[in-house]
Amino acid sequence: MTELNGDQKNIQWFLKYLRSDRNYSADTIQAYQQAITEFVVFLAEVPSDQKELTKVDAFDVESFLTNLYEKKYARNSIAQKISALKSFYAFLVKSEVIAHNPFEYVHLKTNNRRLPRFLYQNEMRALFEGAKQNPNPQLGLRNSAVLETLYATGIRVSECAGIQLNDIDLDNRTILVTGKGNKQRYVPFGEYAQDAIEAYLSGARGPIMAKYHQSHRFLFINHYGRPITARGIEYIMDEIVKQSSLTTKIHPHMLRHTFATEMLNNGADMRSVQELLGHSSLSTTQIYTHVTKSHLMDDYKKYFPRNNDSLKSK
Repeated sequence: MTELNGDQKNIQWFLKYLRSDRNYSADTIQAYQQAITEFVVFLAEVPSDQKELTKVDAFDVESFLTNLYEKKYARNSIAQKISALKSFYAFLVKSEVIAHNPFEYVHLKTNNRRLPRFLYQNEMRALFEGAKQNPNPQLGLRNSAVLETLYATGIRVSECAGIQLNDIDLDNRTILVTGKGNKQRYVPFGEYAQDAIEAYLSGARGPIMAKYHQSHRFLFINHYGRPITARGIEYIMDEIVKQSSLTTKIHPHMLRHTFATEMLNNGADMRSVQELLGHSSLSTTQIYTHVTKSHLMDDYKKYFPRNNDSLKSK
């Protein structure tokens, strides 16, 4: 009989507690177990990370939430999963297995959406520089290509992981992106992304796949030559940040926010940004107007003469 590891023991202990101490129904216990299992699978998508349930931090929680939203789960379904995980970790805290509940401060509000966090130009420069600093030159080329692609297109992490070689047209600088509900759209990219992808294809993808005897059509690969996952891209971003001068956690979804914000700040039409982002509803895109309005107000206060303190009547 195979011995259970620490995570499995804690899960079984928790499920037994729900059954014997809380008298939960079989269906409820199964829902709790499914939520925890989904989180375990999510954490295991990056083999080199190998994070245990007891080592989870706020960044893992935020990444998992983003992953749930990208899978287009209903809000009630997400709330149920988070509630189950919050209860599981509360049990571990009460049992003195861990000191803090990483899900404690997760609250899903129906209104008052939080403004998306976008990156400033100095942060982007630090990321581009950090991507080049990987001790493995081939992975440095891969990381630069992933970063340039996400920033240049604003596509979702899952969409980036799903790009295949025949989806990308380097001559015309376009990518055929498959989004939610298998809806497809063409997204353009610029010269920097083109150069980074070409360098990656010639100097990294081929040699890595040959080394590990891999054969597939996915554009981006992990360090074993296999198709990369969305979780793998999050891990890449984490590694880029470590190699950069930045000290804060950065999720790759922030690059999507940055793309949208910069497009609107520089005069792009909202319908065009909606099309590029693959939003089915314009109301989803409109959250970025709050960011751009804030940006415009800051500029107004800074540059409009009548608003300048030095011009006010004495």
